[in-house]
Amino acid sequence: MERVDMLLEPVRAFLFQVGAFLPRLALALLILVAGYLVAKAARFAVQKGLAAMNFHIVTQRAGLDGFLQRGGTHTDTTGLLAQLVYWGVVLAALIIAFNSLGLAYVTELLGRVMLFVPRLIVALLILAFGAYFARFVANAVLTYCRGVGIQDADALGRLAQYGIMAFVVMIALDHLDIGGAVVRYAFLIVLAGVVFAVALAFGLGGKDWAAAHLEHWWPAPRRDPRDVRAVRELHDPRDLRDFRDR
Repeated sequence: MERVDMLLEPVRAFLFQVGAFLPRLALALLILVAGYLVAKAARFAVQKGLAAMNFHIVTQRAGLDGFLQRGGTHTDTTGLLAQLVYWGVVLAALIIAFNSLGLAYVTELLGRVMLFVPRLIVALLILAFGAYFARFVANAVLTYCRGVGIQDADALGRLAQYGIMAFVVMIALDHLDIGGAVVRYAFLIVLAGVVFAVALAFGLGGKDWAAAHLEHWWPAPRRDPRDVRAVRELHDPRDLRDFRDR
């Protein structure tokens, strides 16, 4: 009899562990179902809320929706933000479920991924509003340059837009902790190189071209010949020699 009890002891221990695990498994499944339903509701709420705020108009004018469509996606920026919120809620439900099961390593891994989702949402918002602001500045520069008669208004507008977008992309990458100091230093080096090249072009090799374009963009006011003659008479060298002889 004792030998039978010894043989049945591992079976009893196994059944005890299974009995203790089944309630936790049922609770984890219940959490996953509830998280799935909450995630779908959150996605629907975010999508409808952004549509009510006309966020899709901002992304369309900023060019993000066209960029996503050219990349092969079948959703716009609003749908992408809603999907990120959906997966954020799903990840939160998974963390709670695995934590209830006692899987600490899986919970830690999912927690790190969960912390990345809000950063991605904020970076996407930075890109959306930054691209919209860049397009606004480009249109303002284009309108002003055309108003004053500058021929290269389109190039100046694009230059302003690309410069702002480069700065916005750097902010988004820095918020995502991608590249870190390497991205910042690379941007500063490229910016310094562009400024130095433009300075050399205007100061040395392209001074004649720069002077011609500056004269074409902002023509100097023509002086009256009588004023020029009066100035020359005031600074006549012969009057200066007479004053020295006295």
